[in-house]
Amino acid sequence: MNNEFKPYVSADKNLKEFTLRALLIGLFLAVLLGAANAYLGLKAGMTIAATYPAAVLGMAFLRLFKDHNIIEENFTRTVGSIGESVAAGAIFTLPAFLIAEVNGKHIWEPEFFASFEGWFKSTAIMMVGGIVGILFVTLLRRVMVEDPELKFPESVAASEIHKAGRGGSTGAKYLFYAMGIGGFIELLKGFSLLAAQWQKFSAFAAKIIPRTGLGENFKGVATGGGFLFKTPSLSPAFLGVGYIIGPRLASLNFAGGVLSWGLFVPLLTLLLAPQYAPSVAAGLLSWADVSNAIFQNIVKTVAIGGMLMSAAYTLFRMRNSLIGGIRRSVDDVKKAATSKQATLRTDKDINIKFVFAGLIGMSLVTFVVYWWFMGFNQANFVPALVAALVMLVAGFFFAAVSGYLVGLIGSSNNPISGLTLSTLVIAAILMVLLGAKGIPGVTAVLAVAGVICVSAAVAGEMLQDLKVGHILGGTPWKMQAGNLIGVIVSSLVMWIPLFILNAGDLKMAALKGYKGGFGGEVLAAPQAGLMAKLSTGIVGGEMVWPLIVVGILMAVGFILVQVKSPMLVCVGMYLSFETVAAIFVGGIIRWVVDSIIARRKYNDNQKSRIENRGVLLASGLIAGEALIGLVFAAIAFFNDGRVPNLAEKFFNISQPSYLISVAIFVGLGYLLVKLPLANAGDPNEPAAPAVM
Repeated sequence: MNNEFKPYVSADKNLKEFTLRALLIGLFLAVLLGAANAYLGLKAGMTIAATYPAAVLGMAFLRLFKDHNIIEENFTRTVGSIGESVAAGAIFTLPAFLIAEVNGKHIWEPEFFASFEGWFKSTAIMMVGGIVGILFVTLLRRVMVEDPELKFPESVAASEIHKAGRGGSTGAKYLFYAMGIGGFIELLKGFSLLAAQWQKFSAFAAKIIPRTGLGENFKGVATGGGFLFKTPSLSPAFLGVGYIIGPRLASLNFAGGVLSWGLFVPLLTLLLAPQYAPSVAAGLLSWADVSNAIFQNIVKTVAIGGMLMSAAYTLFRMRNSLIGGIRRSVDDVKKAATSKQATLRTDKDINIKFVFAGLIGMSLVTFVVYWWFMGFNQANFVPALVAALVMLVAGFFFAAVSGYLVGLIGSSNNPISGLTLSTLVIAAILMVLLGAKGIPGVTAVLAVAGVICVSAAVAGEMLQDLKVGHILGGTPWKMQAGNLIGVIVSSLVMWIPLFILNAGDLKMAALKGYKGGFGGEVLAAPQAGLMAKLSTGIVGGEMVWPLIVVGILMAVGFILVQVKSPMLVCVGMYLSFETVAAIFVGGIIRWVVDSIIARRKYNDNQKSRIENRGVLLASGLIAGEALIGLVFAAIAFFNDGRVPNLAEKFFNISQPSYLISVAIFVGLGYLLVKLPLANAGDPNEPAAPAVM
């Protein structure tokens, strides 16, 4: 019996694959999905895998041409999905340069980030990391994609989406449908035609909650902040995130928000009330100002300690996989160096000589970039050289580990931030030992973390795409070359949405009186905040260790009671309550769908179709809101933070009724329940594996 693997398109067929139209569509999707994920990651601390939207959208666009084929669709998806991994690496680290402070001075000021040098340095980190990640994966591809122990669950699902598309079923119309709905709702919110939160709820709550008993000056403590005075944000994107991650993980995220705003913030506000009461009585502060300051300066730091411990635990729990990935990577390099050029089309990688030459070249470029970041002086020569060596060694191992973990659990569950934190701590300790302190030392640490984070994210995504190509019969070197182009283009333009979001939010914050920009109330960027706190704490000696230790001990408690994802709880503590509550609502909607599936006893084929439709709808809601959100950030940037209030202008209403927003919540919930269940179909009809 012959058990040799045979791809969907055999190796002896030479179909059109690396075409100009496929490349251009892929590049467009890479920028589009990358920008959407940048928006989502900065606001919610999460990104969604772009493989499925890229597959569906790529097939939809290529259907405009009559002579397309499945491996051309595979090439388009490969290029189109790489932008999300560049964005993920960027948002986890680049905002840290603006958040981190040493002796009261930011590493990068907003004015610097807005300059040509800011764009150039940001692009250098993304481009070097992306290219290095692809070159490393080229060394690792053959053994990993052929390893029967690595199931690549998301790659298998993506390949089945392409196969289903051959029969005319792509699901693209549902993705576009949801994008339109999500974008339209965000459009109405942006022009103040819909209420994002229920502003009048606090006044109602103040009447039903008893006073604290501390006297007239302290009665506002009860209404100063807490989850009873906050409502879920009307956000299609956050509902989509909650739907995708499911009720259990959404509940854990929500639990973190309840800990912050239902326990820590109200309790600390009450304890510190005597200190702030005179300022509140004089009208200099409100209790809401006090509670927000407590959240920003105390509770967030505790959450950072929890995220740090959670990341360490995640890596420890995966220690066998990590060790296996490192061993595998060493073996693969030896095999790649001694193997002959493959003769089969489906087994041809980029020439090994080009790969090694590229890695040497990128190492030199990295050294120059790090030295440039640190100031181009003799004192920083050795630290920059060490940082480049750390990047090269850690980058290779973590690229291997990232690919290995994607093969085991999929890219959506890949602990990129945990891998990056490990590198950051190592680099920070080395900088201290080498005497590189202050801003140059912190800059080097963040630069190393940035390159590693992008490299690991790109490596995981690239290997996932190579597995899809392995199944469908794509040509590896063409996919690798396409992604090199995709990484370069994504790196060149990804700064634009980051800059617009940061600058636009800063201008809106100046008008409305909240903390804006990266690390602020709207663009929380939790992973970047963690990177900034750790780098300045270790190198700059500014770590608030007592609060960090409290967070670490809290996470240890979560681990001991076997919480499924301590990291999600801690991220929920770090984010605004409006965000986590909206994600929780999305999780509840998914729970309703799952409950109906169980009650109606759908079989596996029907469950697969329902899940596919639901995830596509949720992804569309996310993409639609994100794209319109970027438009409004641009409007705020070019209009000094002002966005026209059409409700006030045309209807003389300062704030629309939240009852309309509640009705839209219900409508979105109905959409996410009704349409997936309507796609259950015939129980005897075969279906593709679920995409999540």
